[in-house]
Amino acid sequence: MAGLVPAISLRKALPCPPDRDRRDKPGDDSENAMSPDLYFALTLIVKMAVTAGFLLVATVTAERAGPLIGGLVATLPISAGPVYIFLALDHDAHFIAQGALGSLVTNALNVLFAVTYALLAQKRSLPVCLGGAFATWLVLSLAIGAVSWTLPLAIAFNVVIIALSLWVVHPLRHVRVAAVQTRWYDLVLRAGMVAVLVGVVVTLSFTIGAAASGSLAVFPIVLSSIMIILHRRIGGPATAAIMANAVVGLGGFAVAVITLCVTAERLGSPLALALALAVSVGCNMLIYLVRQRAAA
Repeated sequence: MAGLVPAISLRKALPCPPDRDRRDKPGDDSENAMSPDLYFALTLIVKMAVTAGFLLVATVTAERAGPLIGGLVATLPISAGPVYIFLALDHDAHFIAQGALGSLVTNALNVLFAVTYALLAQKRSLPVCLGGAFATWLVLSLAIGAVSWTLPLAIAFNVVIIALSLWVVHPLRHVRVAAVQTRWYDLVLRAGMVAVLVGVVVTLSFTIGAAASGSLAVFPIVLSSIMIILHRRIGGPATAAIMANAVVGLGGFAVAVITLCVTAERLGSPLALALALAVSVGCNMLIYLVRQRAAA
């Protein structure tokens, strides 16, 4: 026993090569582990592809279903929804709530984006219409950057903008939209645009913060892709009719974003995102039923 104690003490004192021992153990794949940069790149590609698929299905539906359904489909969270899901995988619920506040403010700018295009598209070319819409969006985005936004202030901002916009575009909503055949390069354009948006938002979200990420998440990529593709094919007034109907759809989207902002920290991101999606779909279905009953 006396000889055993010094042996144990000596064994404890000697350095042990644990790394080599662990590497030699069967089933240890530490040497084959994927690098963080490669893992991020691969997951980012998957996120971009998934969102692009959602966009393609939704925008093709918007083109073939008439101005009312087209405008409502275009304002569903087609690109923003997947972006928020991916943001929720990387950030906590507080980040998602603050991002939703940024999205709510930007939603009002998207309304003005659609209105500007709809007014210009009655007589102007696509470059003029699209350029005017983006100029309006960018100037106002810079102008409101200095405002310290709260949820009540953002709600009031949306209410005023949407109410005035509905009055402005009311005469432009009822234009017959001819059915168009989707071409392969249209699909590539749309998929590429939204994939780039997802990549930018997810990558920059770690550095630009929650509010800016939320604003980028609702950048009017779907609206602009519809404008680019349809303006030359069905004409400015018909495309403007889709944008005019999108204004009321953006009102429903605002309600969904408010829901996300209020419930993200209380319910957790997954449940809050599911609830916001249900609210968005429900609002647009209600709008459609009310419009159909009014038309009848």
